[in-house]
Amino acid sequence: MLKKLKNIFPHFINSILNSYTQIFFSNSKVFGIILLIVSFFDLNAGISGLIAVLSSNITAYLVGFNRFNIKSGYYGFNSLLVGLGLGIYYQMGMEFLLVLLFASILTLFVTILLEGVIGKYGLPFLSLSFLFGIWTVTLASREFTALAISERGIFMANELFSIGGYFFVGIYNWFSNLNLHESIVIYFRSLGAIFFQYHLFAGIVIAIGLLIYSRIAFLLSIIGFFSAYFLYQFVGGNIYELSYSYIGFNFILTAIAVGGFFIVPSKYSFLWVILLTPLISITVTSTMAIMSLFQLSIYSLPFNFIVLLFLYILKFRERYYHKPEIVVYQQFSPEKNLYSQLNNKERFHNFKYIPFSLPFWGEWIVTQAHHGEYTHKESWAHAWDFEIVDENGYNHKGNGAEKKDFYCYNKPVISPADGWVEEIVDGVDDNEIGDMNLEQNWGNTIIVKHAEKLYSKISHIKKESFKVKKGDTVKKGDILAYCGNSGRSPEPHIHFQIQENPFIGSETLDYPIGHYILRKKKDFVLISYDKPLKDEVISNIEKNKTLYKAFHFIPGQKITFKVTKSGKEEKTTWEVQTDIYNNSCIYCEKTKSKAWFKNDGSIHYFTHFEGDKKSLLFYFYLGAYKVIFGFYKGLTISDQLPINTLNNKYLIFLQDFIAPFYRFIKSEYTLEYARIKDNMTESQILLISGVQVKRNKKVTKELNFEFAIESNRIQKFVVVAGNKTIEAEKAE
Repeated sequence: MLKKLKNIFPHFINSILNSYTQIFFSNSKVFGIILLIVSFFDLNAGISGLIAVLSSNITAYLVGFNRFNIKSGYYGFNSLLVGLGLGIYYQMGMEFLLVLLFASILTLFVTILLEGVIGKYGLPFLSLSFLFGIWTVTLASREFTALAISERGIFMANELFSIGGYFFVGIYNWFSNLNLHESIVIYFRSLGAIFFQYHLFAGIVIAIGLLIYSRIAFLLSIIGFFSAYFLYQFVGGNIYELSYSYIGFNFILTAIAVGGFFIVPSKYSFLWVILLTPLISITVTSTMAIMSLFQLSIYSLPFNFIVLLFLYILKFRERYYHKPEIVVYQQFSPEKNLYSQLNNKERFHNFKYIPFSLPFWGEWIVTQAHHGEYTHKESWAHAWDFEIVDENGYNHKGNGAEKKDFYCYNKPVISPADGWVEEIVDGVDDNEIGDMNLEQNWGNTIIVKHAEKLYSKISHIKKESFKVKKGDTVKKGDILAYCGNSGRSPEPHIHFQIQENPFIGSETLDYPIGHYILRKKKDFVLISYDKPLKDEVISNIEKNKTLYKAFHFIPGQKITFKVTKSGKEEKTTWEVQTDIYNNSCIYCEKTKSKAWFKNDGSIHYFTHFEGDKKSLLFYFYLGAYKVIFGFYKGLTISDQLPINTLNNKYLIFLQDFIAPFYRFIKSEYTLEYARIKDNMTESQILLISGVQVKRNKKVTKELNFEFAIESNRIQKFVVVAGNKTIEAEKAE
């Protein structure tokens, strides 16, 4: 029976707690428990709120609505607010419970309606269905003679005594006797009023919960409220608009929503919190005048109107998209939204580009780059010429009198990215060395279309060497033709450019190469999304089969390690999974942890981690944070981890308060390609990586990792963290 209920109502407890935390845009269980307790400071309100959540969520499950939305609390928090509000105003009884049940279901249905109507514009429904639900029931109840208005709140001490005896009464009296400034009292009571608890104690408890959940949200609540308070003081407004029913929570919720939840926290989001304050104030005053005609409270109407208005108008921006920046992947924490955005901006800001590779195999030298000495000028400035040179810097053997003497002549020219052949020009004879064909300037040329308004062009190709024809689909790395000496080309080379239009002679586009290896004497450097310079010796990342297969994780694949830690052995099994959006992760069932990753064919990246930070999967995430699939001895690559990944929790607590403006801590990743032993069929590879946590420039924490790779898989993975060593060996 219990198993059947779990199948019908999965994650039921989470759906209840998240219904409480969603009111503050959170999914913190600790905060949810705190808010649940606060709701019971008024016993009837707490019971009514809980019944409303249960009614709404059970109905949502039974009707068959989206289970993720139910679990997340999206379908429950509006009904919760309706239940709390009605529980405060009406006496408990069978008649009331019947009305409450159907009011909750009505609110749920309106929530689903708004999700469909507002959601298609990419906007949240916020607490609009709560407003509809409580206003509808309030108006209707005036005709329900069996419903009795509650007289609770008049004798607060008696009510608290009935809940918690003298202890609760003593706490209430202590807080009531605090000699606090009027603004602080209204702030706390406004926080409490979000849960229909109008006393100081409730507000303080909620403030503590808010601080535990998010330092940025707590700071925003203060900025939002006190911006309003000082505005009212300055313009001579009626301060009782803040204290009457303590609707100052409109400023608090708007500040959290705009400052750090829907918008990435930054100096711009904080500035907009302040700038929106007068708009909320005007909306509060005007809507109070209108709603008073119907003897209804405005509740959270100003908050809903201003937040939806602001989020909607941001969609019409034509520039300044990051001032402020809308959250794309919601993590239900202003801090996580900020730290992920900073990390993604550092690591993946170039992912807007198609990762073009170089149009050749092996090492070539840039003989002419952008804004070249001879050509590549004005509208055609963004192009490259490539040749092959030997260790002495010569581009030919012998005296270079013939085309075949040149190292690059008749070498394959490959497609730099997936696409289809847009145009081919063939039939132009190769020049003799030193001669040029100025009438057919580009010589034999191929143009490949990769996306709308994005084409690559390769020129000076050998006559009748094309391996594709116009209209063919090509993959990155496919041979297109062979290097020649046609057109304006005194010596064999290839001309490569990216352009917006499909025509021979089109203007060039300033566009980077995705990933390539730069060789400096005997050292190698990984370059990503940059533009090669003159005289640089460069190559594509040449895949090592063993390395590529070891980090090529396939959905459904299971990875099992025998782990030795503190003298104890155990087995750990992971599974590669994908979600409905085709995002991939490695999942550990034992620790319920996920390490999300990307693979662009040349590089493996871990993007973020969820779960137990003491698990082996977390250490694997750190150690293999970024791995390129080519082996270059001595190559060291580096990257940045999110600020909150490894840092001391007390430092993070302090950092959170000022993170939108200044970061004093960071985490850095390095990976060294230490050793390779090749035989006829495979490689034995050793990779050494490390993570350093820094406060300003001082290293405060360090972890080191080793990967032994053989037979196309990771055979051994070693973690060294201080005096602790963990060894994981591949298990059959």
